[in-house]
Amino acid sequence: MRMGGIRVPHNKNTAQSHSVRLGVPGTVTIPMSMHIGKYARVIVQKGDTVKVGQLIGEADGFVSSNIHSSVSGTVRKIDEIMTSMGVKVPCVVIDSDGKQERYEKLAPPKVKDFDSFVRAVKESGVVGLGGAGFPSFVKINVHDLKKVEAVIINAAECEPYITSDTRTMVEKGEYIFKGIGLLKRYMDVGRFIIGIESNKREAVRIMQELAAETEGVEVHVLPSVYPQGGEKVLIYNTLGRIIPRGGLPLDVGVIVVNVTTLAFIAEYMETGMPLVEKCITVDGSAVKEPKNVIVPIGMSIADVAEASGGLKCDPAKVLYGGPMMGITVPSMDEPILKNTNAVIFMDEKEARPPKITACISCGACAAHCPFRLDPRSIARAYKLEDGAALERLEVDLCMECGCCSYVCPAHRPLVQTNKLGKQVLRKFLSARQARKENDFKERSVRERQEKQEKEAKK
Repeated sequence: MRMGGIRVPHNKNTAQSHSVRLGVPGTVTIPMSMHIGKYARVIVQKGDTVKVGQLIGEADGFVSSNIHSSVSGTVRKIDEIMTSMGVKVPCVVIDSDGKQERYEKLAPPKVKDFDSFVRAVKESGVVGLGGAGFPSFVKINVHDLKKVEAVIINAAECEPYITSDTRTMVEKGEYIFKGIGLLKRYMDVGRFIIGIESNKREAVRIMQELAAETEGVEVHVLPSVYPQGGEKVLIYNTLGRIIPRGGLPLDVGVIVVNVTTLAFIAEYMETGMPLVEKCITVDGSAVKEPKNVIVPIGMSIADVAEASGGLKCDPAKVLYGGPMMGITVPSMDEPILKNTNAVIFMDEKEARPPKITACISCGACAAHCPFRLDPRSIARAYKLEDGAALERLEVDLCMECGCCSYVCPAHRPLVQTNKLGKQVLRKFLSARQARKENDFKERSVRERQEKQEKEAKK
């Protein structure tokens, strides 16, 4: 038995498109937050000369990530940029000199044990490159390595259009297996599972050939069902294990690593070049020439579009990522981020939302939800702002994959409602916790007063 999901048009138009490195843009804008957690602290100033790979933002907290310059040139200014979460963070704007000179202090890290391996991964600035953006050194920094029974390498790439991970497997397969070797050596893990969808035939063949030569590596070819690449879905469909509510993969003895993230770690160990560029898929109905391109982090979407061959029309919608879980960007000036795996440009017809009609209670949303949630009941509870009901309906388990909205014949904005429902639940839980703390304080005061009164009577 496998977790539910849906079949969506693959639109893998660029699966055979060898990744091409674009020219260096005139300017890059590099945010200090391209990862989950606290944003990095800017360590350069206006007017500074920087080179490719030079540290410009230092991780500022346990869950944070180093940021490096993707071009050589001059820091034009230290500014602010609005993230996709609606939060302003510092950014460094650099005017490129076009030379792409490598920072002279870069060198392959010296790794001799687990601690130095974790430190090297941290110094590289790598985060989850499949879209999550979680700092990779935090994920692998497991205090008790005996808990890690298996590493699942997420090569599913289930979103329509996106093929950048596919190109990693085809073009850099040897680095994926070098990464596996590093985890074997420094984390003492004996079992590795590559989870990959069946529609990536060339990548499947390459992974199977390399796995046949490597002890402890299994290739699980999975049905091409969205959202196969969801962490909880992938763990269940490869190992049959269910992460407990509020839990982490490690709670079931697993670490999940994106395939491109793993390849980058291995490449960094050889070259010493931190994360400064990204292979992304450029596609969509407004694109003249869909392709995979390698671009400096911080390059604007507008520059990427122009350098990739241009657009057929002004896009009505532009997405970071795919059409199921991607985020709409407010402007073509937005930069490519560490965890950007695609930019999708939609024309007016593709971007036009369908007309919303009344729910017909068909139950398709619940039937296709990977976690069997009930979006209809969640929507009612959200409308009533019923936090207790939302907790009972487990809205916090929603991964916002969009399956419910996709299959809804009435085109209800179910995934958006689930997301808003999580906010109501958070307020409810916060208020409940505050009441508990207040009750505890009042009880403590009462008990203290009663004790004082007893002592006074004596």
